Amino acid sequence: MIGALIARDLMRALRGGGLWLPLAFLLLIAALFPFAVGPDAALLGKTGGGLLWIAALLASLLPIDRLIEPDRDTGVIDQLVVRGTGEGTILLAKLIAHWLSFGPPLLIAALPSAALLKLDGSTILVVELGLALGTPGLAALTLLVAALTAGLKGSGALAGLLVLPLAIPILIFGAGSLSDAGIGALKLVAASSLLLVVLCPLVGGAALRAGRD
Repeated sequence: MIGALIARDLMRALRGGGLWLPLAFLLLIAALFPFAVGPDAALLGKTGGGLLWIAALLASLLPIDRLIEPDRDTGVIDQLVVRGTGEGTILLAKLIAHWLSFGPPLLIAALPSAALLKLDGSTILVVELGLALGTPGLAALTLLVAALTAGLKGSGALAGLLVLPLAIPILIFGAGSLSDAGIGALKLVAASSLLLVVLCPLVGGAALRAGRD
């Protein structure tokens, strides 16, 4: 069942531009950033890694209003629960599909973006590793907040506003990995991401259950 749910959500993301949209989004930001701060290679090299982390967060937010609300409004989640699929399992499937729809494309887009931002090879490697560890946490945080705010008026905008401050620890640790903190910061990124991935099905599933009662 979980495989079918992942495939369903992933196909819906594909139809909505889920794979190419994060890639285009990141490339556009990387292309425009030098116009804002100037062509100074040293400055771009210092700030480019942090910019990629911010772009990753914003990319995870792009489909936030389509993660939970459509299935809740149409009764899909209720039907799945009636057929014996728990809310936690539904959230886990949605988490995997959401990450697949933006995580790998983001990692691919980060390579040409890093070239536009004048990042050196070692920095690119750290950024790629950090994004690989951190994007599952960003996906989990986005989905968790979407589940907690489902059913509220203007839930999409509200969820986006809630995710931004809650994602600060991952952004701090991700940016810290580009400085002297290095491996220690990457470990904190991985720990934060793992915690969010574990909490998402548990807390998000409980939120969906409470919303159905």
